[in-house]
Amino acid sequence: MKTLVNNIATLAGIDGGGVLKKAGAEMAQLDVINNTWLLVEDGVVSDFDTVDNRPAPADVDQVVDAAGGTVLPSWCDSHTHIVYAGSREREFVDKINGLSYAEIARRGGGILNSADRLHEMSEDELYQQAMQRVHEVIAKGTGAIEIKSGYGLNTQDELKMLRVIARIQESTRLRVMSTFLGAHAVGREYAGRQAEYVDLVVNEMIPAVGAEGLADFVDVFCDEGFFTPEETARILEAGAKYGMRGKIHGQELAPSGGVEVAVKHNALSVDHLESMTDEDIEMMRGTDTMPTALPGTSFFLNMPFAPARKMIAAGLPMAIASDYNPGSTPSGDMKFVVSLACIKMRLQPAEAINAATINGAAAMGISADYGSIAVGKVANFFITHPIPSIDFIPYAYTTPIIDRTFLAGEQIG
Repeated sequence: MKTLVNNIATLAGIDGGGVLKKAGAEMAQLDVINNTWLLVEDGVVSDFDTVDNRPAPADVDQVVDAAGGTVLPSWCDSHTHIVYAGSREREFVDKINGLSYAEIARRGGGILNSADRLHEMSEDELYQQAMQRVHEVIAKGTGAIEIKSGYGLNTQDELKMLRVIARIQESTRLRVMSTFLGAHAVGREYAGRQAEYVDLVVNEMIPAVGAEGLADFVDVFCDEGFFTPEETARILEAGAKYGMRGKIHGQELAPSGGVEVAVKHNALSVDHLESMTDEDIEMMRGTDTMPTALPGTSFFLNMPFAPARKMIAAGLPMAIASDYNPGSTPSGDMKFVVSLACIKMRLQPAEAINAATINGAAAMGISADYGSIAVGKVANFFITHPIPSIDFIPYAYTTPIIDRTFLAGEQIG
């Protein structure tokens, strides 16, 4: 099947192949071609060029008229929790009334609240709820996504979540990566016995997840009031025995060793970083760990934003992701995340788009096939309505811009 996308005003996020991430000053480079076309063959980008070298329509099976819109690679959202049971707007009101994230957690809210609700919900119900969110983010331009467990907090419920993620992988063209996050919090029945809960994660949960091949990655909430660097290291080492590369929730609430343990164990990414220090930035130089900021979380919780400009000035790469979850970021709108990165973290539009595409893909280990428009990469892209420039995307932070979305070359919406 050959599809020609014609009449493209601007084709953005292109590369010649082989680009796996962008770091430092490279992040400000967003390559584009104007007045162009894109050729897709069997779900993969096969060519693109200026209008002077356009294939004849007779040589293709389908012609799509972009009608003067801009084409960009689909967003690659490397940190979400979209498999969850119900919403938590009561806690939203608590936050307005002045309670902190940590105070809500101590009162039995937060992650434990979601775990209680998930326990009562069947796998089918959980899947149906999650698929509503999947359709939502696809419509907003996301083409690759990481989904974490972590609202089970016991073996059976964690497996239930991961099986739902597997069903999402099987039932959509969205590229889905799966992460086991049993160490998201201490399960309610283990209150006051955190060491025993870590034993459960290492000795029972991880082997059960590994036996069913349900997770690509293992993640730990390594932060103040949650899991220590020593506990985190133990969990990462256990996951590695089953082929799960590490990821870290770190430095959200305090400088608590998340970056150090991520680097030491070659984690694929370390995410949040609202409390990242200059020493953390220095520690990450020359590593393969992708620092990932979650500006939607900072916005929703009224927290500091990750020090993006310092990271880029130090020559680091950086990804941004939505953190879509019921408690601290109930939104998977990556366009808004890009806008927040520009408005609150002072990223240039090109830097923010690279952080949400090629570097987001790198934070999931899939940038060889996703995250940019390149010959041989999967044809995940969206067509905008006509817009005046690329900079308009984060500038018009609530304006709907997407006309049509394509996953693996197939029009989804």
